[in-house]
Amino acid sequence: MRVAKTVSADSDRIIRGLVVVVMPVFVIQILLVMYGELRSPNYSQPEIAVVLIGTWIVLSAYHYFRPLKSSRDILGRFIAFEALALVTIMIVTGFFQPFIAALLLLFVAAEHYFGDRGFIASVLGVVIAAGLDTIVRAPSQPEIIQQNLMATVAVLTLAIILQSILDSQKTRRSALAHSRRQERLQYDRISTIMNNMTDATFSTDSKGTIQLYNAACLNLLDTNRDLKGVTISELFELTNGDGKKIRLNSLLKKAHRTTYRDDLRHTYPDGEIIRLEITYAPIKSTYGTKGRTTENGYVVIARDITKMKSLEEERDEFISVVSHELRTPITIAEGTLSNLQLIVERSDKMDKKVAASTIKTAHDQIVYLAKMVNDLSTLSRAERGVADTQEDIDVSEMIHHLHRQYQSEAAAKNLKLDLDMPTKPGQVHASRLYLEELLQNFITNAIKYTNEGSIRVVARRHDGKVRFDVTDTGIGISRSDQEKIFNKFYRSEDYRIRETGGTGLGLYVSSKLARKLGTKIEVTSRLNHGSTFSFELPLID
Repeated sequence: MRVAKTVSADSDRIIRGLVVVVMPVFVIQILLVMYGELRSPNYSQPEIAVVLIGTWIVLSAYHYFRPLKSSRDILGRFIAFEALALVTIMIVTGFFQPFIAALLLLFVAAEHYFGDRGFIASVLGVVIAAGLDTIVRAPSQPEIIQQNLMATVAVLTLAIILQSILDSQKTRRSALAHSRRQERLQYDRISTIMNNMTDATFSTDSKGTIQLYNAACLNLLDTNRDLKGVTISELFELTNGDGKKIRLNSLLKKAHRTTYRDDLRHTYPDGEIIRLEITYAPIKSTYGTKGRTTENGYVVIARDITKMKSLEEERDEFISVVSHELRTPITIAEGTLSNLQLIVERSDKMDKKVAASTIKTAHDQIVYLAKMVNDLSTLSRAERGVADTQEDIDVSEMIHHLHRQYQSEAAAKNLKLDLDMPTKPGQVHASRLYLEELLQNFITNAIKYTNEGSIRVVARRHDGKVRFDVTDTGIGISRSDQEKIFNKFYRSEDYRIRETGGTGLGLYVSSKLARKLGTKIEVTSRLNHGSTFSFELPLID
């Protein structure tokens, strides 16, 4: 029978507690039999009872005052205890007494130290002792057969129940230990991921108290203090673009999905101000039979974007200045060259073919520059928030206006410009300028890159939103190009696109406009099968 090689402090306490409980139970039982309070057919001589009481006291004192040393020591003491208990029962008290339940304490100790084998051996010891007692006393006391049988059955029943309880507890302990190991493993994985992130990352509880953070948090906050247990709002002195103070805890409590902010400023204790980009999201867990969710905390990712914002503002200012300074001379040049082209075409003194070709080339370049300036101007307005005043827009009226505006341009290429929308698609609350320019970009691109077929403008209601689609039957966009078409100044290497003039800014500007409108552009396209550009906006009641 295997036992542990070392004895822990917990094991020592268990065996000592067992002694304290078992010894008085059997000593009191012997005394009750000696003084006639309990009747036992097994009791014969008081001297033997006194010897047993003394043996119990001595053995118990030895167990209590002498610490456990080894596995053999445990085994020896356990055998001594059980043997003494069985001798006491067989010689003095008998098996048919309620105190026999005290043997269950020995069963518990056997299972704790020696496992299932020890438990079974301890139970078998009781059964064998009961059998021997029955064989010896049955000739003179026939009733002992029934009594010992009932006592043995009772002990076995209690032993089986106890074993089931112990197995259940063992399974629970094992599951709990496994769960703790898994929890620790997950914690270590999350810690490793967080500590390898360059952005400051916090994990908080539902009240905003920091539970976990990485080294980048200390760098961002310029501190060496322990942040665990600190409320995250205490670490950030936030203001928005208007100088209004913002409490990060308040932002977290309002967040029901991943939220992104890049308009916040943090002020250090020494007065230095930095621009922050903060992304925060609730940590949701599912519980219950209906799959309900609860928010158990938040994840906050913060990044210093002061330099990036400064560069963006300088770029926007440059774009604004360039577009303003070049718009007037380009407009004048375009008008003058158009007039000159008309004069040359009607004159007999010049080579009309050469002059017209030259002037047309110059005119096309001016138009190209004008388109670029317009795109840059639109981009500048979107970046600086100019003309982003929102208003209620009737979708039907706006779509019909765009249809009238571009119908002639489509007809010039023998293309059909169709509308597909319900009688009353509803209204949206957005910047009219941004929304119209976004749709105009899609429609003009569709006309430009479609040589035959049609363009369809769709506006349909869906789940409280209106979905805009601009679909063409044009040359389409390859899968690799679809990942790049929204990059600034990007133009595909497809020769059919290269043959068509363009600045490479149209879809880049469109992506900025979509972001300002609070939506996202979706693209579906196949080469030689056309393209569809889509986005959604919420309807107003």
